[in-house]
Amino acid sequence: MLDHSGSPLALHDPVLRWYDANKRVLPWREPGAGAWAVMVSEFMLQQTPVNRVLPAYQRWLERWPAPADLAAEAPGEAVRAWDRLGYPRRALRLHAAAQAIVEHHGGAVPDDHEALLALPGVGTYTAAAIASFAFGRRHAVVDTNVRRVLARSLTGVAQPTVSPTAADQRLAVSALPADEPTAAKWAVASMELGALICTARTPNCTDCPIRSQCAWILAGSPPYDGPPRRGQTYEGTDRQARGRLLAVLRAASTPVPKPTLDAAWPHAPQRERALDGLVADGLVEPLPNAHYRLPA
Repeated sequence: MLDHSGSPLALHDPVLRWYDANKRVLPWREPGAGAWAVMVSEFMLQQTPVNRVLPAYQRWLERWPAPADLAAEAPGEAVRAWDRLGYPRRALRLHAAAQAIVEHHGGAVPDDHEALLALPGVGTYTAAAIASFAFGRRHAVVDTNVRRVLARSLTGVAQPTVSPTAADQRLAVSALPADEPTAAKWAVASMELGALICTARTPNCTDCPIRSQCAWILAGSPPYDGPPRRGQTYEGTDRQARGRLLAVLRAASTPVPKPTLDAAWPHAPQRERALDGLVADGLVEPLPNAHYRLPA
């Protein structure tokens, strides 16, 4: 790669220096946090902001400091501890991953990328993130923040495509520093830049360490001209109905009768659809006599 404006190589040093001076203090980044702490954080941070994750993360690690601790409990306890983080299937997948780690890796999170990919609930992004952040390996860790930073700085567009593409992955791979330790640091630094400076709606270009090299700024910061980017709604959705039903079950220490669940959401067809979906997803277990509980 040539070291000139708009090339990945020109971005590394300023972004890494910026990260050293501005990175947030987060528990999963602390020295000695360990691979399990990184893995828990990555599951929790999917589609969930840091400020909501922190309390749940602290409680989770206090209760289950190692995969074996979680694997020894019922999956319903993972769902209960997930509380209001949203997308509770992540809790079931993390529980299943902990069981697989105990069964196949002696209770230690594997450091091999392919072994990570084989764990339940671990996809391309999560495997790369754990390998990079926990073990210092060279992988392209491509989340929404990274996609946005690279789209602006290297291709000159205001926003990346709505959904990740193979082109995004290729661009991220092309931007990786050659040596493994620097690549691992770049992965977290570029992500932090997107989270704190190169944000989606109001980027703080004045304080950006790569503003003089950014292809988007050099092009005059052209506005986004792709398909409409619609925000997710929650109020009145099936997701909200599912959350209300799960909240009742989380709060209960014994199986819950159906009328108690009925009282949690007024619209009967939507409530029944939500309950059926929770059962199908393995988040709720139906019992005889129209009672329900978290999975045992």
